[in-house]
Amino acid sequence: MPKKKWSQDVTEHSDAMDLKDGVFQSRSPKKIAASLKHSAEASHRRKSSPFKSAMSMLNFYINRAGEQLSKSRRATLEKAKDELRKDFGREPKH
Repeated sequence: MPKKKWSQDVTEHSDAMDLKDGVFQSRSPKKIAASLKHSAEASHRRKSSPFKSAMSMLNFYINRAGEQLSKSRRATLEKAKDELRKDFGREPKH
């Protein structure tokens, strides 16, 4: 059996929250944000606020993917951050 990367293990087994499969694969920043918000609010394993947990997981994914993300994929995920801020009633950063 091939060994999993530690980041995959963190995503699957961390105390952060349970994510819907393929959440980061969506082309819609709104759908990504909505799914993360739902997961964060439904999780009983997270250690911080739903907003912080959702944003941390999104940043974690972006940082772990690093150079492997295409420009358009990275742009979609960055837009998802603004959508997440809106979903939680916070001002998008500009």
